[in-house]
Amino acid sequence: MNKYQNIVVLTGAGISAESGLATFRSSNGLWNNHRVEDVATIEAFQRNPAYVHDFYNELKPEILKSQPNSAHLSLTRLQHESSAKVSIITQNVDTLHEKAGSENIYHIHGQINQSVCLNCGYILESWNDINTETICPQCQTCGMMKPNIVFFGEALLYMDKVEKLLRNCDLFLSVGTSGVVFPTASFVQTAKYYGADTYEFNLEITSNNLFFDHHIVGKAGETLPNFVDNLLKKREN
Repeated sequence: MNKYQNIVVLTGAGISAESGLATFRSSNGLWNNHRVEDVATIEAFQRNPAYVHDFYNELKPEILKSQPNSAHLSLTRLQHESSAKVSIITQNVDTLHEKAGSENIYHIHGQINQSVCLNCGYILESWNDINTETICPQCQTCGMMKPNIVFFGEALLYMDKVEKLLRNCDLFLSVGTSGVVFPTASFVQTAKYYGADTYEFNLEITSNNLFFDHHIVGKAGETLPNFVDNLLKKREN
């Protein structure tokens, strides 16, 4: 443990699935039983903003009541009990890492409880419904709030910061993500290129396996706490 100074953790839908949140993208390509083209593209929002707002508003109650599991909590413990800086890059739009008490979280796909004003860029954080009648608290413009979710075709958030984290980390953990969708699939490549030890935690070994030094197969709620325990014990010794 003492040799690690900068730890980066990438989390995906698999870590939240153990808290009862189904992955958004199903095997048949639907996005929570909706066509991606209808709810997850900027064209869809421009065409029918009310429909898109309704879709994300309907997701909020389920996500709000969900609770972090032992995998989330183990990352919080790692942040609080290790001497290393631990940063979490998440593809998830839920707030389970925050509920678990973690810090240094980068939601590269956005957050379900945020909306961004297309007029002035103000980010409104709220679990209440947002719609075409919502007025921006900053510029007072009506009807310009968009769910702060990265739609297909849009650039991921915090990428400049993410690039720096990956270049400087000495331990990279990928938890509950398939590792096949770019650019997130390239994160492990960057970390490994700059010398990081790389670990994959998943239900199965992914097709991105060549860039991982170690594969830990199983539920993250079982495997990740054990891994963190071992890291912290090595530090104590």
